Amino acid sequence: MNKPKKVVLAYSGGLDTSIILKWLQTEYGCEVVTFTADLGQGEELEPARAKAELLGVKPQNIFIRDVREEFVRDFVFPMFRANAVYEGLYLLGTAIARPLISKHLVEIARETGADAVAHGATGKGNDQVRFELSAYALEPDIKVIAPWREWDLTSRTRLLEFAEANQIPIAKDKRGEAPFSVDANLLHTSSEGKVLEDPSQEAPDYVCQRTVAPEDAPDTPEMVEIGFERGDAVAVNGERLSPAMLLTKLNELGAKHGVGRLDLVEGRYVGMKSRGVYETPGGTILLAAHRGIESITLDRGAAHLKDELMPRYAELIYFGYWFSPEREMLQAAIDRSQEHVSGTVRVKLYKGAASVVARWSDHSLYSEAHVTFEEDAGAYDQQDAAGFIKLNALRLRLLANRDRRLRG
Repeated sequence: MNKPKKVVLAYSGGLDTSIILKWLQTEYGCEVVTFTADLGQGEELEPARAKAELLGVKPQNIFIRDVREEFVRDFVFPMFRANAVYEGLYLLGTAIARPLISKHLVEIARETGADAVAHGATGKGNDQVRFELSAYALEPDIKVIAPWREWDLTSRTRLLEFAEANQIPIAKDKRGEAPFSVDANLLHTSSEGKVLEDPSQEAPDYVCQRTVAPEDAPDTPEMVEIGFERGDAVAVNGERLSPAMLLTKLNELGAKHGVGRLDLVEGRYVGMKSRGVYETPGGTILLAAHRGIESITLDRGAAHLKDELMPRYAELIYFGYWFSPEREMLQAAIDRSQEHVSGTVRVKLYKGAASVVARWSDHSLYSEAHVTFEEDAGAYDQQDAAGFIKLNALRLRLLANRDRRLRG
């Protein structure tokens, strides 16, 4: 690859991406532009600006953007319309953030005339794939630099030596190896590595940072009502909120009640299995509520087809194909299914659980007249069921007759 002249780096301001920033300057002799995204990770981002300036980045080349509303509106909510969970459990909190970051990297590259983008994902993980597939889908000729696949800084000791040699500030707690790595955004917190690498050992209590332990949660349940319009949550307890503010509110409620903890061993796209501890309090409530409103507004055929498509849709997001035509095709079908998914769901939060206890909608398909155990005033003729059963049993009876004939 020809040496780039200007690189847009996904920059957190932490030690690793600061080392990458300096390495790009020294290895390629190129100008570096930094992009720091406010995804609701709960950290002050202005120190990233100061650190980038300290490392020689021009002020006009430092980009810090609040993308929380875009993240929830354009990425999280479309995903939740599909009820997407990877391998039956994981709510894709890290995976869904990567295409958004790549989108902004490419946009900033265009704005600044940069010919390359760079990220800090390692060569063992999923994120390298997600960043790069998204970047190439949006800008096919962009150069992508992944320092972890190129440099010889293969240990924490060598990273620290590089930082000290290049006068990169090192926080005192970074001089020893971190007990685990953390990635956070408005949807979830992900913890991996170190003390979590042995899946036979229970994760230490301190790993979970966003939620209280369920056993320490309040002894009194709390009810929350979530309003939906066309498949998207729009209100909490009757108060209309923007997408990001709504998810923030659900996070607060879920965290207090220990909702959304997950200890998972998952199959990475690159082939290995890995163990992670995830906290997704608001997302767990949102998923339960969305399935609750779909249960009365979505036809059985459409609902079952959605459930068949969901694992493929979730896999596409996990693998990094958000900007692929197949994901967009599935999204169009999913969005079509949501036209009447409007109404309100009441969810009970208690000791780590988010349980749907009531749901109602002007678009409901539920008919009490048809399902009642009392007199139904002719709404349903039970004798019709006999012919329905006989017709559906016909092929089974033919099979049984054939098998009996061949045995006999």
